[in-house]
Amino acid sequence: MKKTPDLQNPIEALLQVAKDLRDPNGGCPWDLKQTHQSMAKHLVEETYEAIDAIYKLQEEDERTWGNLKEELGDVLFQVIFQAQLASEKNKFTFQDIAKYMTEKLIFRHPHVYGDLQGVDSAEQVLQNWEKLKRTEREKKGLEKSMLDSIPNSMPALLKALRMGQKVSRVHFDWQKEIHTKQDIEKKIQEELTEWLKLLPTNFTEEVSNVEKAEEELGDLLFAISQMARKYGLDPERALQKSNEKFRTRFRFMEKKFKDKLEKDELPSTEEWEAAWEEAKKEETKNRE
Repeated sequence: MKKTPDLQNPIEALLQVAKDLRDPNGGCPWDLKQTHQSMAKHLVEETYEAIDAIYKLQEEDERTWGNLKEELGDVLFQVIFQAQLASEKNKFTFQDIAKYMTEKLIFRHPHVYGDLQGVDSAEQVLQNWEKLKRTEREKKGLEKSMLDSIPNSMPALLKALRMGQKVSRVHFDWQKEIHTKQDIEKKIQEELTEWLKLLPTNFTEEVSNVEKAEEELGDLLFAISQMARKYGLDPERALQKSNEKFRTRFRFMEKKFKDKLEKDELPSTEEWEAAWEEAKKEETKNRE
């Protein structure tokens, strides 16, 4: 049996746990089978759970803060476990990761750790950040575009937002001629019209050109994401909120129709619609 790590130094203790789990002599059979690739999905899952916890934070609700602490701990262990796997191959350690990140942040904050003057706003910080990233890319001979640092696996709506943010830092602000709400309405209506032209009259009919229809739908969603950015809104977070609202309302309806659904008796369209309105009223009441 392994000796329980001393919690006086929590980081060292967690590093020791990862090492113990991976020890062929007395370690965990499941952990011993894992690889960088097999653990990737767990990193994604834990990250999304941490994001959910962040969105659910309530200043006066200690339970939400406790939940966030736990979810961030799960993300931290995923990093530590990946570092343990790499250290077994003599590639790098957790300390190497921390050292790299410290050096990187110091380099990218010359207005804090150096003598760079004239960086007095968040916008100036981001512009200088991009200059320093270009310098790093040139030294490494890796990324040819400032957009290459945006992961392909990032959710599409969030990716659209990040691309707009990045290019705006070098003064290429998408649709710069748009200045008013009326301009926004006109642009979105244009994109919506282009998409609708490709759709059949009824849902039962097939879309004749799926690829083109998806392209136009993408243009519409991209336009909406950039308009949201101009107002300082996060479209990814907005959609997350709508998803959660839908989930809450549907759960309310599931409870209402529990007996029917368990008997495979599907409610009628009218019953669903009435229950939806009831769920909306319940939601409003809970907010008050």
